[in-house]
Amino acid sequence: MPLPPLQPAGHCSFTRLCFSSLQQSELNSFLWTIKRDPPSYFFGTIHVPYTRVWDFIPENSKKAFQHSHIVYFELDLTDPYTISALTSCQLLPQGENLQDVLPRDIYRRLKRHLEYVKLMMPSWMTPDQRGKGLYADYLFNAIAGNWERKRPVWVMLMVNSLTEVDIKSRGVPVLDLYLAQEAERLRKQTGAVEKVEEQCHPLNGLNFSQGPQTGSGLSGAGSWDPDWQGLAGRTPDWQRRWQTEPQTGSALSH
Repeated sequence: MPLPPLQPAGHCSFTRLCFSSLQQSELNSFLWTIKRDPPSYFFGTIHVPYTRVWDFIPENSKKAFQHSHIVYFELDLTDPYTISALTSCQLLPQGENLQDVLPRDIYRRLKRHLEYVKLMMPSWMTPDQRGKGLYADYLFNAIAGNWERKRPVWVMLMVNSLTEVDIKSRGVPVLDLYLAQEAERLRKQTGAVEKVEEQCHPLNGLNFSQGPQTGSGLSGAGSWDPDWQGLAGRTPDWQRRWQTEPQTGSALSH
């Protein structure tokens, strides 16, 4: 059953307040059951901080997770090899740098924009983040470090994650990672349905005529408005690294 439509503007201040009045039976669980003994499940997820959606996940989905002994994710984000492989696959071939493959004006705008982000990032950090020892310089380097060696498509994704809204949510695991961490804590058997290469190679195979038109428009010194299809022009904001990806899934099995 699809989610009921949101109330018109003015009836509530935040999405959380709009949804808080919904009954559990009115929420779409994105949970599919495979009728076997014992049963298995498919659960649709989305790559956003889990705190944004956890309250809206119905109890039947949470119970399916709790009762399952084996959980398969898109990728095993708790495996150090996965993170290392994801990092390596983003890099250009040995000896190449981003300025070698981007037009000069785009490269210069990108560099200016990253300087702007680095300057602004301390003001974007929350007190809670600072209290946890997460500081602007460390966070900037964690996200944008070695950017001159990355392929354009990965730089595009990186740039679109360097917004004030995204920075404020750093330190909160996305839903998939949170479930993986919970599965590990509860000593469930875990696995992955995809390999890093299966995600990286299609993206790395894109050329500029095939790339999605995505960008993050900022004004002033931080102006950055890339059109990765033509490498010039206007493009819409993509919100977050993986926020607008189609829903991916986690497979649960007793």
